[in-house]
Amino acid sequence: MDLERPSDLNKLNDPEAFFTLNANKLICLDEIQRKPEIFSILRSVIDENKRNGQFLLLGSASPNLLKQSSESLAGRIAYLELTPFLYQELIHDDNMKVLRKLWLTGGFPRSYLAVDQRESFEWRSNFIKTFLERDIPQLGFKIPSKQI
Repeated sequence: MDLERPSDLNKLNDPEAFFTLNANKLICLDEIQRKPEIFSILRSVIDENKRNGQFLLLGSASPNLLKQSSESLAGRIAYLELTPFLYQELIHDDNMKVLRKLWLTGGFPRSYLAVDQRESFEWRSNFIKTFLERDIPQLGFKIPSKQI
């Protein structure tokens, strides 16, 4: 579920009911920072079902979110930092070509796998703009808009 999508967010108006209906499935919650109050409910659901791998939580690693998740899900959570493509993951026949492409486009899949340089550049420009205007402020940093 993408918690930036209103229809997915609405499904969690009654999170206990949703989690009960989907108890035997892996529930992926992307952009979990949009609903931080859900951590206490997750704790009780995890304890009730007594099995690992019930939830996959994705989202910004804001200091407040990490603190809240570690307090309410202590002993029930593992953190894994996901990175863009690494050089070692992309090595094939022409290593210099791969290294040059990775250097020029970066390792984010939509930039690296774009059909041409224009599309790759456009994706990177949009990513940077969104990161500076939306994600950085959500992490608690204030940057004057004229510096962005």
